[in-house]
Amino acid sequence: MKKTVLLLSLVIALAVLPFFINHGGDYGGSDGAAEAVIQQLAPDYQPWFTPFFEPASSEIESLLFTLQGSIGSAVIFYILGYYRGKRAGHANHR
Repeated sequence: MKKTVLLLSLVIALAVLPFFINHGGDYGGSDGAAEAVIQQLAPDYQPWFTPFFEPASSEIESLLFTLQGSIGSAVIFYILGYYRGKRAGHANHR
């Protein structure tokens, strides 16, 4: 019981702690940080291509990014489960 409470407390702390560590900054993401560094190092740099679709807002962009990750995770875990079930099925038939 103590172990469960301790682990649950750690999970909650990991979920809440980042909100207090930020020190009032903005979470801009790695793309924005990379763009800022490139502009500092080579101000005349021109991108090779432009995006073919620009979301209407950052919320939609975050939604699409999360959806993409969720679909990718679902595919990976489906394949892992399929092969694990297939292996368990072969083990039961022997």
